[in-house]
Amino acid sequence: MKKLLVLSLALFLVLSGCSKGSEGVGSKEIDELVIFFVPSRDAEQIETRIEPIKQLVIDGLKLEGYTVGNVDIRVSNSYEGAGEALANGSAHIGFIPGGTYALYSENQEIDVILASTRDGLNKDSVDAKDWNDGLPTLPTDEQVTFYRSLIYGGTTAKAKELTEKVNSGVELTWEDFDSANWCHMNSSSSAGYIYPSLWLAERYEGKTVADLSNKVLATSYTDVAARLSNGQCDVGVGYADIRRDYAEQWVNDWGKTDIFTETSILGVTEGIMNDTISVSNELVDADLKKALQTVFIELAKTEAGKEAIAIYSHDGYMIATDADYEPARKSLELVK
Repeated sequence: MKKLLVLSLALFLVLSGCSKGSEGVGSKEIDELVIFFVPSRDAEQIETRIEPIKQLVIDGLKLEGYTVGNVDIRVSNSYEGAGEALANGSAHIGFIPGGTYALYSENQEIDVILASTRDGLNKDSVDAKDWNDGLPTLPTDEQVTFYRSLIYGGTTAKAKELTEKVNSGVELTWEDFDSANWCHMNSSSSAGYIYPSLWLAERYEGKTVADLSNKVLATSYTDVAARLSNGQCDVGVGYADIRRDYAEQWVNDWGKTDIFTETSILGVTEGIMNDTISVSNELVDADLKKALQTVFIELAKTEAGKEAIAIYSHDGYMIATDADYEPARKSLELVK
């Protein structure tokens, strides 16, 4: 009888060990993983390009011991929408700019896990006229963790007037800028609002985008570029390689000739820390954070992943911490 009991107990332990092994050590099941993206371009265009990320994330997390039933990808209506989704626990992951992260991380409801890297540009001067040589802005092999915001002049007579002053070395006045029609993004957008506001504030006694007399809230950077092309805005603000990204649409969709000769740069901001991949602290624990860091770093090395994240001009990812975005948080406070 004792031998039988010992054999039974041994068999139970073996079967238990096999069962645990078949699930994978530390294996966890996630019914649905919700990822939010910001509308820096048209939502339909973003959704099409990032579709492969769904399966890449599922496959990547499986290697990390997680079984994911479904990945739900959504493009928010605004930058704030993505930040709020993370903060209120309705999204696990968000691809959001540094300014949006700074705004919604104040109460530690969200946490940054990765910063994007991107190709550097062959133009990086803080002197606006150096960008106005009529030649394309091209990527370099150097990977950088920052980018700049530019103040763009469009196709109107007012824009050309301002451009002539800049190129001749004349410093623009607040009255020069205030007399122009501006296009800008939401107030949490680093390149589309915060850093241009800081650039203005440093030169014009604390005045920001909010103080401009004539301004339009754009829905995306596509909208900014389109309005610059058709003359609805004299001045637009956004990240430094907008012209490269919209060079084809400028000609094919908007009937212009050359975006690099028909637009100009009127101002160049200081460097801005790159976009984040951030997570909800309510939904994502420390182990899952580490797993996601590995997944997205490796995802960016695949052809399908690299093509998907290129929609945001991301080339790869590196581990980031909240402290990396303290300058963005201070910048946001100054704008407030």
